[in-house]
Amino acid sequence: MKIVIFIGGAGTRLWPLSRKKNPKQFEKIIGNKSTAQLTIERLLPDFKKEDIYISTNAIYEKIVRTQLPQIPKSNFIFEPEKKDVGPAIALVAGIFTRLYSKEPMLILWGDHFIKNSKIFKKAIKTGINWIRNDPQKIIFLANRPRFASVNLGYIHLGKEIKKFNDLSVFSFEGFKYRPDKETAEEYLKSKKYAWNLGYFITTPNFIYKAYQRFAPNIYNNTEKILRFYGKKEYDSVLKKEYSKVESINFDNAILENLDKREALVISGEMGWSDLGAWEAVKEALEGSSLENVIKGNVYLEEVRDSLVYNLEEKKLVVGLDLNEMIIVNTKDALLVTKKMAVNKLQKLVKNLEKSQYKELI
Repeated sequence: MKIVIFIGGAGTRLWPLSRKKNPKQFEKIIGNKSTAQLTIERLLPDFKKEDIYISTNAIYEKIVRTQLPQIPKSNFIFEPEKKDVGPAIALVAGIFTRLYSKEPMLILWGDHFIKNSKIFKKAIKTGINWIRNDPQKIIFLANRPRFASVNLGYIHLGKEIKKFNDLSVFSFEGFKYRPDKETAEEYLKSKKYAWNLGYFITTPNFIYKAYQRFAPNIYNNTEKILRFYGKKEYDSVLKKEYSKVESINFDNAILENLDKREALVISGEMGWSDLGAWEAVKEALEGSSLENVIKGNVYLEEVRDSLVYNLEEKKLVVGLDLNEMIIVNTKDALLVTKKMAVNKLQKLVKNLEKSQYKELI
């Protein structure tokens, strides 16, 4: 089997730590390692490093090779420019169709956090074995929701097909993206919905043919590029032709068009968190909702339910009589906001980009 980890995205909801030139996947959000590094560590040694591939933008080549030296040099796939996930997965699927057509392929993302690696890896192995026996399927990995999140996508679970000690295999009934609070509460109570991690297991052959069926423009463009795969002209053709492909999300291009009977869901309590926003980092690392999460040189008194990150070694950040705050201090920017206002951060970053502070984005 092969594993592809996609690394990219500006991570504007993690500003000022995450920047365009150095996005969240390469920052030390948890401990002293980046989420990209933690993603690799989570897989080893259960899976071979030779079977792990990295897909990212060419502008991150230097940093990704530096942070992930254990990955073979030939296992990096670089997109010449950002074109959203739809074309990026098509390129990988097209390459793998030529190399490992019917071998199970797992797609992961490099900016997530998982507390229960044991169940996570068990879910992967269960999915791989299933696909080996039924290669004309796609299996989504899902996490049972811990709370009624309005910032995450959900998978509607169908009939339970098989149950393991920590995992269940369900039929697939569809996706629900970012419900409102009332709907999210209903999903949580019903136990018929799970968080969509964006992880899936299938074969290159299955997913690439799905592009041929549902996104022929992307498929034809990718084929035009891959006619030169392994030849000296490949890099120049990739750069020229990839610029012409439409920019579209993978969900919109492929997943929304699949027949429900072509998909299954493996769900369990993996302790998964999408570290896409500061409140998600707080929830992932806290012991309880009232507990503070701190990093760096920080001193707090009478502070509850707050995240305080200080990335300046020679400065002390002090908090007094605060509640539900997000404070992030870097060498050139300081963010101070209420936890409930973090969803406005994306808009703030866009506004900063139009201001005299655009070099900080």
